[in-house]
Amino acid sequence: MKSGFVSLVGRTNVGKSTILNTIIGQKISIVTPKSQTTRDQIIGIYNNNEAQIVFLDTPGIHKPHNELGELLDKRAYSTIRNCDLALFIIDASKEFNDGDSFLLEHLKFDCDMILVFNKIDLTNINLITSLKEKYLSYFPNNEYIEVSAKENFNLDGLIKLVINHLEEGPQYYDVNTITDKDFKFRVQELVREKALLCLKDEVPHGVAVLCDDIDYSKKELEIYCKIVVEKESQKGIVIGKGAKMIKRIGTLARKDIEAMLQKHVNLILNVQVQEDWRNSSSFLARIGYR
Repeated sequence: MKSGFVSLVGRTNVGKSTILNTIIGQKISIVTPKSQTTRDQIIGIYNNNEAQIVFLDTPGIHKPHNELGELLDKRAYSTIRNCDLALFIIDASKEFNDGDSFLLEHLKFDCDMILVFNKIDLTNINLITSLKEKYLSYFPNNEYIEVSAKENFNLDGLIKLVINHLEEGPQYYDVNTITDKDFKFRVQELVREKALLCLKDEVPHGVAVLCDDIDYSKKELEIYCKIVVEKESQKGIVIGKGAKMIKRIGTLARKDIEAMLQKHVNLILNVQVQEDWRNSSSFLARIGYR
């Protein structure tokens, strides 16, 4: 059989996580309209009769404004250097801009790379033609493909293209394994996803989530999570008037956790202030970013 590690790289909000989730058939990586939603390298494992593909969803590459942003960029660049194939995901619904120029100036592929024009359902013939001309001027010898992760269009074609680029190799994971992330991590990410979706623009990027404890002794699984913010003023926003906001976040997250486990859970959330945590080396190390 063929096998290999395939990184999904590109700017924020180009659809990397949606591509991964659609291919795997489950929510492996959280998805929101907010930039920098993906902060960790998320592994999703795809199996068929021909191959095992280990997809690596990376944080969106951007011009960093804090220590966390610098660490996320380093993780993305490192993933590109340590994979067998890279999928360079491009948002086909947006015109080429300065952010794309920044990315192309900093990207270096040490492996085979395929250009993937995602969100093809939202583009038009003039825009996609212009984008292809631009990217192919940088990568004239690379293959490209048009897909829509949201509409599940041509992802089977993408899988075939990926397999063509892989070599014969071992089966790295059991066929029933879909990700390397443990339950605590997936809970943290689901809570953070709901916080990102519910909170106003001034708060989300300053939010981190830590799963402190899981109590398996009760009839209903009890999960204790801490939402970390950077300022005291943000704490009040996360809690909300009459605790409505934190209840809303908890209710939405609990539904997804229960769907994942197929059982009832009791999710207990609290909020903690950690001043300027995105620039705190010690705190970033504590939550696994170092």
